[in-house]
Amino acid sequence: MKSLKLVLVAVLLLSFIFFQTSSVLAKEIKMGYVNLGKTFDEYGKTKQADAVLEKNSTEKEKERQKMVDEISKLKDELELLNDKAKQEKQAVIDDKLKKLQEFVNTTKEELNKQRDDMVKDIVREIDKVIQDYGKQNGYTVILNDRVLVYGEDTIDITQDIIEILNKSAPAAGSKKN
Repeated sequence: MKSLKLVLVAVLLLSFIFFQTSSVLAKEIKMGYVNLGKTFDEYGKTKQADAVLEKNSTEKEKERQKMVDEISKLKDELELLNDKAKQEKQAVIDDKLKKLQEFVNTTKEELNKQRDDMVKDIVREIDKVIQDYGKQNGYTVILNDRVLVYGEDTIDITQDIIEILNKSAPAAGSKKN
């Protein structure tokens, strides 16, 4: 009697698995892939972020150069002084060198953080557009090209994603409120 119940349970379980598998296999699978590197590079906001970072970097470099020039001027003056005055001037130079190093380190950290934050925001936007695109167009799966070994050009949706992103991005030079 136990073996009959066991056989009956096994048959029911196999039937359930068969019908579930056949319904999944019957569903049409729509796949696509996106070249994320190309999408990131061609997205207008990426170019805007690069311009902002470049401007900030240039401004910080000007500040750094002004500090370096001031230190150089002090070093030149150092040669003309007597021993006691040299020691005092050297202390000023050492202090300015320390401040310069702190400025360089702080600036590097600030610019790196700013870049990282911008990249995260842009990647988040790209991800959202890809997910929305997939849902609206009935995709079952959209892959990143980096995990893709092979994909026909017909399922490459990169250009569609770039166009959607650039339509929704503010024009270059304008600011989003």
